[in-house]
Amino acid sequence: MTLFRLDASIREDGSHSRAIADLVEAEWRAANPAAEIVRRHVGLDPIPATTWGTAVGAAFTPEADRTAEQRDAAALAARETDALVGADAALFAVPLYNFGVSQHFKAWVDLVISDPRMAAGVTPATAGKPAVLVTVRGGAYGAGTPREGWDHATGWMRRILQDVWQLDLSVVEREFTLVGVNPALDEFADLADEMRAEAERIARDHGRALGPDRAA
Repeated sequence: MTLFRLDASIREDGSHSRAIADLVEAEWRAANPAAEIVRRHVGLDPIPATTWGTAVGAAFTPEADRTAEQRDAAALAARETDALVGADAALFAVPLYNFGVSQHFKAWVDLVISDPRMAAGVTPATAGKPAVLVTVRGGAYGAGTPREGWDHATGWMRRILQDVWQLDLSVVEREFTLVGVNPALDEFADLADEMRAEAERIARDHGRALGPDRAA
């Protein structure tokens, strides 16, 4: 058993998405104590923004005619895809940034899609594999809130992971992570604690469900 884990937070210490994902990982590890975990932290070690375009160009260029940059980009796309498709299960920890998807996660997704195994029109090499997406938001974006509809990341991530890559996806969401940081949100402290506890419970449940039986 191998778990592929990707983190997209720009922080290592104090990252809420990382903390929730750690709970998923701990439950998975309890069921798979000797298994390998392949880690990718695109928030701290990002894919350069130009790499995807270069990799796409390489796909339409005969190998003998590719530039050194195109060869490097295609090789990086292959390595990133190898790590993902070679795992039995996947865990993604991606926060909401500025109402949209993390640029680091988007750059990584774009690069992986440039690999022929994950290209449009083919059955992706990840089809049917179990995965958990952990996402956190600083405020509240649910129905009836002032910022309902401002989360432009979660739907896109579900579309990529569940529909395009055909992963057997479960999602953990936590809101109000800025309570205690932004004084304007102090009145929501009790609600934020309830949301944290619920997200942690769901994370543990999904971590247990990510074990061998589901990945079989």
